[in-house]
Amino acid sequence: MQLEKEIYQVRPFRNHFHRASVNLVYSGKWMLQFISDVLKPYKLTLQQFNILRILRGKYPEAIMVSYIRDRMLDRMSDVSRVIENLRKKGLVERTAAVDDRRRMDIVITDKGMQLLDEIKKENERMDKHLSSLSEQEISQLNFLLDKLRNVLSFFFIIVFPLSVIFF
Repeated sequence: MQLEKEIYQVRPFRNHFHRASVNLVYSGKWMLQFISDVLKPYKLTLQQFNILRILRGKYPEAIMVSYIRDRMLDRMSDVSRVIENLRKKGLVERTAAVDDRRRMDIVITDKGMQLLDEIKKENERMDKHLSSLSEQEISQLNFLLDKLRNVLSFFFIIVFPLSVIFF
């Protein structure tokens, strides 16, 4: 279905750039909702799932909370609170670092690894969600999204701070 129909757009968009911006936000939220629905039977949020995957990538090494925060898809989430909820579920362990007792090191537990293995069964279902696109279209979509993010990163790192100074 066309975006305009999905969001009940009455007036036309300002231009194609405006439509693309709204489409990115709407499609991103649509994808997040789908993934949240997939994770719901496992009693995990997207942020919890993201943290478990980060920890699995470093396993068996324990890592700092700041390392996790820097690699999160949603960097606005309260990582310490999410980690505490995972600890209560027995999916991660938190220990004070040997060299600095104020720093907490986090490691995924066997139970956390088993849960991620169980969730792997959903990979095909998640892939099918995008199966209306060909391999070539998926590659093109990834290329365009990477390109857009790179341009926006440049804008916010270089241009935006300068505009604050000069305007």
